[in-house]
Amino acid sequence: MQKINGIKLKLGQSENLLKSRTAKLAGVSENSIKSFKIIKKSLDARDKNNIFFTYNVEYSLTQEVPVERDYRAVRGEVTVIGSGPCGLFCALYLARHKIKVTLIERGSNVEKRAKTNENFIKTKILSPECNVQFGEGGAGTFSDGKLNTQVNNERVQMVLEDFVKYGAPSEILYLSKPHIGSDNLPRVVANIRNQIINLGGEVIFDAKVNDFCIENGQITGITYLKEGQTQYLKTNNVVLAIGHSSRDTFEKLYNLGVAMESKDFAVGFRIEHLQNNIGFAQYGKIYKELPSADYKLVSHAGERDVFTFCMCPGGYVMPATSEEGGVVVNGMSEYKRDGVNANSAIVCKVTTADYDGSDALAGVRFQRDMERRAYLAGGGNYKAPVQLVKDFISGKESSSFGEVLPTYPMGTQFYQLNNFFEKSFTNSLISGIIDMDKRLKGFAVGDAILTGVESRTSSPLRILRDLTMQSVNVKGLYPAGEGAGYAGGITSAAADGIKVAYAIVNKLLGE
Repeated sequence: MQKINGIKLKLGQSENLLKSRTAKLAGVSENSIKSFKIIKKSLDARDKNNIFFTYNVEYSLTQEVPVERDYRAVRGEVTVIGSGPCGLFCALYLARHKIKVTLIERGSNVEKRAKTNENFIKTKILSPECNVQFGEGGAGTFSDGKLNTQVNNERVQMVLEDFVKYGAPSEILYLSKPHIGSDNLPRVVANIRNQIINLGGEVIFDAKVNDFCIENGQITGITYLKEGQTQYLKTNNVVLAIGHSSRDTFEKLYNLGVAMESKDFAVGFRIEHLQNNIGFAQYGKIYKELPSADYKLVSHAGERDVFTFCMCPGGYVMPATSEEGGVVVNGMSEYKRDGVNANSAIVCKVTTADYDGSDALAGVRFQRDMERRAYLAGGGNYKAPVQLVKDFISGKESSSFGEVLPTYPMGTQFYQLNNFFEKSFTNSLISGIIDMDKRLKGFAVGDAILTGVESRTSSPLRILRDLTMQSVNVKGLYPAGEGAGYAGGITSAAADGIKVAYAIVNKLLGE
């Protein structure tokens, strides 16, 4: 395949023009091009008077035959704990190699899980084992389904190709900022699960792993609780794809002596604006002709760096707690991204120096304390504390909303969020919001809403592993993905799952 980069199309021009323009640039006839595909599409809006799409394409004068990957059959058995992106892709690739896979998930399948989450919003009764954090698909299933990542390797492309294979829009293969949407992702996740089963794997839902059997530095089995009964599973290979919120599992592993360390993460709030205003600020008067505008901002104006994270165009602020008596917020949007508001996390980094880092669980305690304070600040019953940006900057409690109305579905209560964090955090966030307004006009608009608290940006610890992807002190135990501290986001977590799967394949081949 040959590549041509930088083909421009004006707004409204059809992508059907790309093949003829490719032929002209290549100096060949259009009919002689037998294979053609877009490999990247991005929007250039640096000049609001001249906005256009840029494409990179591949073409060939011969018909390309798709190359099937060779999945060599390998004898062995592996247990994967957790069915988020990391666990699902790890199990999928192991199963493709004919390895007997048992996938265990503490929460429910994605169909039942969606109903459980809806029930939480209606009744305010939280299921600690099945919620926005726990269940098939992991935390990313009820988010924007963003697939952009800073990781750049073959495994990322493998993840995107498999997402398309199991039902995601094909455009994710070439969009510069691909996303599936929280309305599409559950179906894709279910299709991957069914493929694992079709390949001979076993998937066990509503089964909480509550102990690990370790003998002479080797994992020998696990126990899990299913329908009130404790089950034992003998296994010498266990993948820990447990996600960043499996605090009870972290504690169990820590008490068993599995090597881990605390690490930096970030905390802050969700900030909501009118999506139309973000569109106008980014693209000018023609914003309605373009995809929903997003942004990614960083500020070094304060004592601490402040940045936006997990921006959801046309999205909603959602409850994301997994523990009773805590309030956690996250963002989500559907594939069309057509909601009234835009929202994003606005956060600053927490280092181990900011909390009692005497042990690896110190960051967990820091997060939990913050979430319980947010619960009280919201008045209880999982309402979230909110404040208008203008009042956050001036240091006074808000009393009424302006043009922007909160999308958090469980109710809100005005609270002076200036007092929520210690001063270096608060002052840095204020400086950051004002500074970001210089690059995105209207970001500091007075009636934008801050909702607390955004505390689960990443895992607060790392479970240490060696070059074979195994725990540094427990053989056969494979820490993986976001929960183990080795990924951040859907795509990178899934790619890490594939990486661990191939480490296990190589190990089993050598035995």
